[in-house]
Amino acid sequence: MPPEPTSQASRCFAFERDLIGNWRCIPLCLRRKLDLAGIKLRLSHWLTLDQAQRQELVLWPDGPDDLRAMAVHIRALTRPMAEGEARDLPPVFAEPWQGAAAPPEPVLQAAAALGKPLSLAEWHGLGELERFALCKLARPGHDHHNLPAALLEVLD
Repeated sequence: MPPEPTSQASRCFAFERDLIGNWRCIPLCLRRKLDLAGIKLRLSHWLTLDQAQRQELVLWPDGPDDLRAMAVHIRALTRPMAEGEARDLPPVFAEPWQGAAAPPEPVLQAAAALGKPLSLAEWHGLGELERFALCKLARPGHDHHNLPAALLEVLD
């Protein structure tokens, strides 16, 4: 049974609205599950999947057993693809978005630059998916075009 649409397993942010339905990019809720499952699904893999397969992955639950099953499923889906099978990565552990005592410096700097300083209490009040989104979008070397919208959405 798929999770409720508002759960962190399948919740898409308002700033991702243009992705919903066509799934031309991997939404952050699935990126989080991929990190937790320890599997690298490339955009080329994602775009080779049909619409129903993409939707299934977005709606996939995020419990530990579910994530292991999702990794097996993704490897099976991608095995015959031209890019080859999705590869394994070490599952994430103790990342800042997984409950760190304080937000990472790039997130603090981005929030301050937007005039929305992020307090420790606000950071702890965010859900794991929200912290994940801010950390991913604020990381060095990432295209930050969605970061202001993400900050406004999660901090308002």
